[in-house]
Amino acid sequence: MAHRVVVLALDMVVGYDMTIPPQILREATGKDGEPLYDVRICGLDRSPVRVGSGFSMVPDHDASILAEADTVIVPGTRVAGPRLHGVLPREIGEALATVPSHARVMSICTGAFVLGAAGILDGRPATTHWAHADEFRALYPNVLLNENVLFVDDGDVLTSAGLGAGVDLCLHLVRRDHGTEVANRAARYCVVPPWREGGQSQYIDRHVPEPGSEGTAPTRAWALRRLHMPLDLAMMAEHARMSVRTFSRRFRAETGMSPGNWLTRQRVEHARHLLETSDLPVEVVAERAGLGTGASLRQHMRAALGVSPLAYRKTFRHS
Repeated sequence: MAHRVVVLALDMVVGYDMTIPPQILREATGKDGEPLYDVRICGLDRSPVRVGSGFSMVPDHDASILAEADTVIVPGTRVAGPRLHGVLPREIGEALATVPSHARVMSICTGAFVLGAAGILDGRPATTHWAHADEFRALYPNVLLNENVLFVDDGDVLTSAGLGAGVDLCLHLVRRDHGTEVANRAARYCVVPPWREGGQSQYIDRHVPEPGSEGTAPTRAWALRRLHMPLDLAMMAEHARMSVRTFSRRFRAETGMSPGNWLTRQRVEHARHLLETSDLPVEVVAERAGLGTGASLRQHMRAALGVSPLAYRKTFRHS
């Protein structure tokens, strides 16, 4: 049976957040096209739920469906108790109390305020939209908040930063449950990046590329096809027909990172893909990803993800 996901839409819900789980998770399918998730949206009752962007929606289900959930997702909301006073309204508390003990609980954006008010995040790492971090800390000092990440996976409780980071979290969920190929297919259909590092800063102040500039995108595409080969800044600048200084400046403006850091990240991502989708020895994975030796791959994997290549493969490899 498909994994049952219930999205709990509370008054003044963030409409974008609410629609992310059904859009992303319903595109996660098995080899024969079978749906892997059964996603449903509920309110506390069947009454219209106000959406913060100026309209209301009528959910198909009331909160009784929470008792059947394998995963519960609380999207962003402006509901007053959790957002302003650090208290959980009785009806929300009663609804959350029906969630099965085995179920995962997730939040998108300011949905973390609801989990905080429910005590679910006490003593746990979590994140929310960076713009609301100070007020979150004031209301929920027992939560280990980190507003500088896109999402936090703490096993049975997961939280994401604002808006688009909900896409990252849902794709991470698919990747965690069913592997990279399924997640990549869902991302490709939704025309979104299949993976952004969970440690990437939520907010990067990037300059708009200069008018008339062709940018560094062609060179980035060229480099991605040659990750197994020696590449350095000078070679990339030469391909882009720019000076090293100009290339570095434009590259950072367009990607938010230096060419060297970007290249290392892409190589680690390629290594992850190979670990998930093949039985290649670690030394061969390192070579094909352009990281040289197994020792180098282990060093980069631990720095980026905190795990060894073999531990990563054991976690994410799905037959």
